[in-house]
Amino acid sequence: MFIDRLLDTLVHLRHAVTHDVLACWFGVDRSTITRAIGEVRPLLAERGCTISPGVRLRTLAEVIDHLGASGQTGIIDGTEIRVRRPAAGREDRDTFISGKNKQNAVKTMVLTDQNGRVLFSSPATPGSCADITHARQLGLVKLLADGPAVEILADAGYQGLGAQTGGRVVTPPHR
Repeated sequence: MFIDRLLDTLVHLRHAVTHDVLACWFGVDRSTITRAIGEVRPLLAERGCTISPGVRLRTLAEVIDHLGASGQTGIIDGTEIRVRRPAAGREDRDTFISGKNKQNAVKTMVLTDQNGRVLFSSPATPGSCADITHARQLGLVKLLADGPAVEILADAGYQGLGAQTGGRVVTPPHR
């Protein structure tokens, strides 16, 4: 149905929802979503509905600079994605076990602006890595300490970064 194809295209363009998620929502295969978006986008463009060329942020440093220049607040959080357990005998088999969920997982750190638009998603690391450690490994502490004045809201998994970044990372009070 055309209305469904138009809706999934608009949701994809506005909220950057992946084709996989849209396929789940609409109960169809991912290739169906890809084809629908490929058909509807040119129709929208013909009628003057295009995405304006905007800022393209490729690295965490560019994201921090963008937030500082625009005066926006960032929101940061780590997320885990379950994965199949590595084969028996692999020496790194236990590195994927998450301490939080007690499951095999990979972790990624996501940084959004205050409106929830995803600005950065880090490469996946084994799930045994803590949120704060992952942020340090990505160089967030150095970027915030040396970069523009940016406020980043974070959950309790990032407690301690505030002191290391001159108060730029705001976390809930420690109990």
